Amino acid sequence: METRDKITLYVSDLDGTLLGGDARLSRVTVDVLNALAGRSDVLFTAATARTPATVSPIFEGVNTRVPIIVIGGAALWDNARQCYSHTRPHRPEDIVTIADIMERHGLQPFIYRRHGSLLLTHHNGAMSPQEETFVAQRQGLPLKRFLLDDANYRYSDDEALLIFSMNHYAALRAVRDEVMAATPCTVMLYHDPDVPTNGYLEIYAAGTSKSAAIATLKAMTGAQRVVVFGDNRNDLDMMRAADQSVAVANAFDEVKAAASEVIGPNTDDSVALWIARGLGIRL
Repeated sequence: METRDKITLYVSDLDGTLLGGDARLSRVTVDVLNALAGRSDVLFTAATARTPATVSPIFEGVNTRVPIIVIGGAALWDNARQCYSHTRPHRPEDIVTIADIMERHGLQPFIYRRHGSLLLTHHNGAMSPQEETFVAQRQGLPLKRFLLDDANYRYSDDEALLIFSMNHYAALRAVRDEVMAATPCTVMLYHDPDVPTNGYLEIYAAGTSKSAAIATLKAMTGAQRVVVFGDNRNDLDMMRAADQSVAVANAFDEVKAAASEVIGPNTDDSVALWIARGLGIRL
């Protein structure tokens, strides 16, 4: 039951949590989110590793009053105004250090830079088949542009929000260890769920996290209480910092163990229905 004298901020991960099996918001979830927009005691937003290029279409038809946490906490995206409202960029000197380390290991990273409301993704040199597929699947998105064969990819006046690489997990692990020893950056390495020998490396500015972004939103909105929903290991950070944490049934075991409560799977509109029941929203 909600405490009416407090504003509660609900924060949900997207993939595997709020989104259904088709990676979309269901009609039921859209109806609940729009019902929340008419209330003064609750706020709702999402927290995701996705960029605005794929987040914005997901929330088409949703009244989003609160900026969405995107790029793993490196930015807040005001979906109503189609612009970034807050960013946590890399220091230029860290970008050079990281690029040097990666090139010594034979890797060429993607560097994500904000240019107004666009996200420019810089890359230089030949790409692996995996990288070519990655680029091909994301070409033509309205809020994202790829700048390939960019010999000056290390340097730009635009803010760098993410340095990203995909390769064999063992190769990326060696890079991760060197980057962590050489810079204060926040580094995340994880296996490809479909090909476990492959991995993904994400490097953010120091202090970047979903929980840090939530703290920024609390200050912006005046929310006193935070409830978060998640399924994956990268949600643990914000779940531990929340007043209440809820895991969906399809979450990793350690996520369910860390949660205050476990509900149904993402494919059953479980997050939206849990919120609706708690607030007495009739569908």
